[in-house]
Amino acid sequence: MDLGLAGKVALVTGASRGIGRAIAEALAREGCDVVVAARSAEALAELAETLGRETNRRVVPCVADLREADGVARAVATAEQEFRRLDILVNNAGSTRRGDVFALSEADWREGFALKFFGYVRMTRACWPLLKAARGAVVNIIGIGGRTPGAAFAIGGSVNAGLLAFTKTMAEIGIRDGVRVNAINPGAIETDRLQARLKRHAEQTGLGLEEARRDLAREMGVERFGRAAEIADAAAFLAGARAQYLQGALIDIDGGATRTL
Repeated sequence: MDLGLAGKVALVTGASRGIGRAIAEALAREGCDVVVAARSAEALAELAETLGRETNRRVVPCVADLREADGVARAVATAEQEFRRLDILVNNAGSTRRGDVFALSEADWREGFALKFFGYVRMTRACWPLLKAARGAVVNIIGIGGRTPGAAFAIGGSVNAGLLAFTKTMAEIGIRDGVRVNAINPGAIETDRLQARLKRHAEQTGLGLEEARRDLAREMGVERFGRAAEIADAAAFLAGARAQYLQGALIDIDGGATRTL
C-alpha cells in the first residue's frame, strides 16, 4: 500500500530507541527524510548513519532536551534549516515515574509534565506554522493510561489524559488550518522500559523470565505484548495520504486491554 509519504519531511522526538526509533525507521522506509530528536547524541548518530544508509534518505540527528524551550527551538530550527519544510511531526518523547500517589515527590510530578505534556505542547505550537504551510500531520504517541488510569500510574495517567484532550483541541484547530492531528495509545509494548518491568515482575514472583512474561501479560489482560513496529506502522498510516479523513482520532493499540467505550 502506497501511503503517499515519499519526499515528505518528518520530525520524530524520542527517536533514539523504542517506539520513536521504530517510527523513524518506518517513515524513512516509506520515503521520508527525517529529523530524529532525543537527548542521546551517540544513539542518534548511530541511528542516522544506519537508517540513512539502509533507506537512502536523509536522516538528520538533533540532540535536544525537550523539557526546555531552547531544545524545542533547536529541533524545529534543524528541520527548517536542513529541509526548508516540515510535513509530519511525531511527538513521542517522554516517560513518567510509576508509584503510589503519596510517595511521588513534587519533582516527580514536575518532571512528568515537563518532558511529555509540555514537550508535546511546545513542539506542536512551534511546528504549527511549518505544518500549516505544508498541510501536514501531527501524530501524538500517548498511552492507554490516559483512558484507564490507575493508582500505580498516577502521573502518567494524568499526563496522558491531558494529551488526549490536547489532541482533540489541536484537531479542531487543524480543521481550520489544514493540519491533521491524531493520537495513538500504545499498550504494553516490547521496549527497554517493559523489559525492566518484566525483570522486576520475575524477581518479585520468583518466576523464570518467560513464565513471568506470560504471567504479566495475563495480568494485563492481553495475549502478548506488542511490538514497536506495530505502533510505527500505524503512525506511518496516520501521517500519510490514506488517512486524510482521520482527524482527532484516539486509537488504542493495546491487544484489547482497554475495554472502556
